[in-house]
Amino acid sequence: MRAVPIWVDKVHDRDKIDQCIWGLCFRPDGSQLIVAAGNRVLVYDTNDGSLIQPLKGHKDTVYCVCYAKDGKRFASGSADKSVIIWTSKLEGILKYTHNDAIQCLAYNPVTHQLASCAVSDFGLWSPEQKNVSKHKVNSRITCCSWTNDGQYLALGLYNGLVSIRNKGGEEKVKIERPNAATSPVWSLQWNPSREESYDVLAVADWGQRLSFYQLSGKQIGKDRSLGYDPNYVGWFSKGEYVVVGGSNKQCCLHTKEGVKLGVIGDQTSWTWSAAVRPDSNYVAVGCQDGTIAYYQLIFSTVHGLYKDRYAYRDNMTDVIIQHLITDQKVRIKCRDLVKKIAIYRHRLAVQLPDKIVIYELYSDDAADMHYKVKEKINKKFDCNLLVVCSMNIILCHDKRLQCYSFQGIKEKEWVMESLIRYIKVIGGPSGREGLLVGLKNGQIMKIFVDNAFPIMLLKQSTSVRCLDVSASRTKLAVVDEHNTCLVYDINTKDLLFQEPNANSVAWNTHYEDMLCFSGNGLLNIKASNFPVHQQKLQGFVVGFSGSKIFCLHIYSMSSVDVPQSASMYQYLEKKLFRDAYKVACLGVTDGDWEVLAHEALEGLDFDTAKKAFIRIKDLRYLELIHSIEERKKRGENDNMVFLGDIYSYQTKFNEAAKLYKKSGTEQKAMNMYTDLRMFDQAKEYIGSGDPLDKKMLITKQADWAKSSNEPKAAAEMYISAGEFCKAIDIIGEHGWADMMIDLARKLDKADREALSRAAMHLTKMEQYPFAAEVYSKMGDIRALINLHVEAKHWEDAFTLAEKHTEYKEEVYVPYAQWLAENDKFDDAQEAFHKAGLQGEAVKVLEQLTHNAVIESRFNDAGYYFWKLSMQCLDIARAEDDEEDLEKREEMLAKFQDFQRKSDMYYAYHSIQRYTDEPFTSHLPEALFNISRYLLHMIQGGIPHGISKVGTLYALAKQSKNLGAFKLARYAYEKLQSLRIPSRFQEAVDVGSVMIRSKAFQDHDELLPMCYRCSTTNPLLNNGGNCCVNCRQPFVHSFVSFEVLPLVEFVLDSSLTDEEAVQILDLSIPKEKKEDRHWKEGRIGQAQTLRLGQPEEEEPEDEDPFSAKPMTFDQEDTEFRPVVVTRSVLQTLSRSEVYILKWPKPLRYQFFRSLLPDVTITQCPKCNKLFHTDDFELQYLQKGHCPFCRSNLED
Repeated sequence: MRAVPIWVDKVHDRDKIDQCIWGLCFRPDGSQLIVAAGNRVLVYDTNDGSLIQPLKGHKDTVYCVCYAKDGKRFASGSADKSVIIWTSKLEGILKYTHNDAIQCLAYNPVTHQLASCAVSDFGLWSPEQKNVSKHKVNSRITCCSWTNDGQYLALGLYNGLVSIRNKGGEEKVKIERPNAATSPVWSLQWNPSREESYDVLAVADWGQRLSFYQLSGKQIGKDRSLGYDPNYVGWFSKGEYVVVGGSNKQCCLHTKEGVKLGVIGDQTSWTWSAAVRPDSNYVAVGCQDGTIAYYQLIFSTVHGLYKDRYAYRDNMTDVIIQHLITDQKVRIKCRDLVKKIAIYRHRLAVQLPDKIVIYELYSDDAADMHYKVKEKINKKFDCNLLVVCSMNIILCHDKRLQCYSFQGIKEKEWVMESLIRYIKVIGGPSGREGLLVGLKNGQIMKIFVDNAFPIMLLKQSTSVRCLDVSASRTKLAVVDEHNTCLVYDINTKDLLFQEPNANSVAWNTHYEDMLCFSGNGLLNIKASNFPVHQQKLQGFVVGFSGSKIFCLHIYSMSSVDVPQSASMYQYLEKKLFRDAYKVACLGVTDGDWEVLAHEALEGLDFDTAKKAFIRIKDLRYLELIHSIEERKKRGENDNMVFLGDIYSYQTKFNEAAKLYKKSGTEQKAMNMYTDLRMFDQAKEYIGSGDPLDKKMLITKQADWAKSSNEPKAAAEMYISAGEFCKAIDIIGEHGWADMMIDLARKLDKADREALSRAAMHLTKMEQYPFAAEVYSKMGDIRALINLHVEAKHWEDAFTLAEKHTEYKEEVYVPYAQWLAENDKFDDAQEAFHKAGLQGEAVKVLEQLTHNAVIESRFNDAGYYFWKLSMQCLDIARAEDDEEDLEKREEMLAKFQDFQRKSDMYYAYHSIQRYTDEPFTSHLPEALFNISRYLLHMIQGGIPHGISKVGTLYALAKQSKNLGAFKLARYAYEKLQSLRIPSRFQEAVDVGSVMIRSKAFQDHDELLPMCYRCSTTNPLLNNGGNCCVNCRQPFVHSFVSFEVLPLVEFVLDSSLTDEEAVQILDLSIPKEKKEDRHWKEGRIGQAQTLRLGQPEEEEPEDEDPFSAKPMTFDQEDTEFRPVVVTRSVLQTLSRSEVYILKWPKPLRYQFFRSLLPDVTITQCPKCNKLFHTDDFELQYLQKGHCPFCRSNLED
């Protein structure tokens, strides 16, 4: 630390008598210095020490002055017991008094409240209040100071105590101090720094002590003995230093812990006051003899550097070690003035005023930043330079170098011929390190710690300022007093080169042939013998490691990243790829690495290129290098081809093609251009008219046109290359029908694959006529049929199927499926039937039936079951082989079952409509008959969906209405035993009660009569729907379900169905016996009727229908049908006989009407019988048979 006097002034009064400087303060901006001298207040300009204006207002000595923190006003206090407030324009604006002389003043830094302290009291004044509030104190006040936050005021008392008051003047803390009675507190001040964690009060007393306290009154550290009576204590703005002075006739600088750092200025009398200029290193000192001295403090840099570790002094007593790469920092508190610092490897030496402390790292870890004390040499040394080695410290004093051990023993001493200007440890084994020493006379010496004899490396004519040796110790760089950088070869002592404008130099520790030097605000980097590369840089270069340059600028050390690009390019220009790679490893950008990789590759330095491409992770070029190396191993050694490959990878295609042509590998050039879709260039390299090459080229060109979204051009190229399938695919993808049919017409019949693809695409485009044309050209009937089927052109498909019956199934099956998908299930079933897929036809009907039952469409269910039964009959009729007899029997059984179910569902439809809907179109008698019919049929099993409850409910209701009370009672009793829906429950319960009031019999008119045996039958027969006497089944009209007057008969075994029909068609009914003797006869083809004498009567065959074998055995339950012989058949009238002509393998059914007057209609499709009136009414309403829905007009 150096104190430089800026200006000095001496204050006299009119009689030339020295005026003591009792107080000083700076204006907050530092531009003015306010001085209390005699009975005047003097205002000085701090820049040149000129007196701006003396202020007169006091009548006696002015003891104190203080400036407000906002810079608007300042105050002065005098022995005349008055305080005057002055503005910044040096005008007095206010004056107030105390009862005694004013001792000290202090402005609150926040509220700008003024504390004015007299001998026995203190007052608090602020601009907002008119009066000054005063507070008594039991001892004389000598000094005062406000805390940073303006909350507390510290008062120093003559009795040695410190009183801490709040803003209202109330005492909060009293600091009792040892030996207070003999140690008046003469000065105190709070630390102004806001960075401290707590408020620190510095106290100086006339017990010759400097002490520090917290706000709570707790002392910080120990008292510091001063050895003189202090008159003032003051802080620097940031709180890092304290100035103290008094009877020692000096102003001294101390640390914030009180450690003395140095003397700011020696005076000839006591120093009574001092002030530190805000936010700067200027100090003003006032003396007993009227001297005012204004000093600038210059803090010199004390530091040391070894590779990437930099140690420097901070706050004069601390050492900070900074790792320049990671920027980690560690602080060592030495608590004394640090004079010198040296660092080397794991050692750190710090020189203090009375000792040297040696530190070492805790571990050998390169990143470790923790130091511990190794040794202390408790001696006072006087030296210019200090360096440390592994086991020694070296002190330099003028011409002399002294080597000490860590125990303080002097081991060696070297005396030089001239002053030592520079010293540096350049490494070596532990205890045998080497030092470079530069002398003022130009000599450069090399000294080894274990060798008493220095070695002169070389001598130059100019003085040495800075020097450094290269990593391999072969080159030496020197900066002389003329700012010239000179580089020598150590072995030959030759000057290799020199560069101007240098103030410091450093070799790169990672690369032998590179150094940097700084000067004139520029950084210069020189590699080998290449020109210097310059860039702007402020400061001194002190180290160069890889791509980092360590630069000291004023007080701070920084590491600057400097890409080595310029040096690398200098090597590349000379094709020195390996050297360029070494420079790149020091640190260049990714772009520079890429340039290096490509340059080395073009220079065929594959090893360097590979390393560079690995660095930038370019796998493509690494694969290329690998392939070239493999080819070289196999014996290929044509560098032209290798270079051509490299150029092609680098997109230098023309150069690559020329190299390929030179090396006789035109094929590679053609392949390259075709891969690049540069077909015009590729044609230049096609061999002598090779058609295969030409075709391949056109194909590739077409591939490229396709991929580059030019499909039409691609298709045309494929056609010209003969690749018809690819062309057809492209045309098809884009739907160009005209182009497709033109191509198809040009194709040969034999090219079936291309034609079939063309037809397929035309089909997708729905160009069915063109597709049909192509299939016709190919002669592919099956594909043509499938086309018509796909296009739903059924008529065309049927026409083809008629001509080519083998494809019949391929037409009708899709047709049926299409019909089914469009809800035309009946047509679909017929189509399946036509296709011969009986199973599919049956499946469709079964599904339709199931759906109809689930949806309660029982008339549809009956219809579908009838169709199912007819399907089964068709299947049974088709099975002619003996092996299929079992299947025929199964189908016939299904036919009978489906016929029964169709009848029941057909009948139940009316019951369901009656029970579920409010109105019905059926008469009560019809519902009565239907429910009776169903109840008889149910005895053989109830199909799914048919409700027994509904049937009994309808029967009970209609029986009761028609007078069949016995049957009604039976129905109600049955209902009571069944689970009844809630909607029927009440009606059934009421009906069951009411029926008991009715007679237990049925109305006679309702009882059915058997037309075979004339037996009157009960309404309900447990044996089923037949006569209780003769077991003859009743035949019902399938509208009203009344019993028809028909009796079924079977033919004699000697007759076939067809013979019977023929006989009936030719038969003459037997005439009735009457009194008239009419006689019918036949002569040839003519019938004759003769009236005359009766001929002799022939014996008559007994009529089986009028015979009276009516006493049946009740226990005999077997039904014996009426058997009709040929002779009887001849006597029957054709109009009386109804024939149900069932297809084979079933027999015809024959019925005779016993009441010819009752007209009966037979449906030829379903073979159901109806009362003619009922059938005609239903036919007129629905337009078809009510059961099978057939149109009889068809």
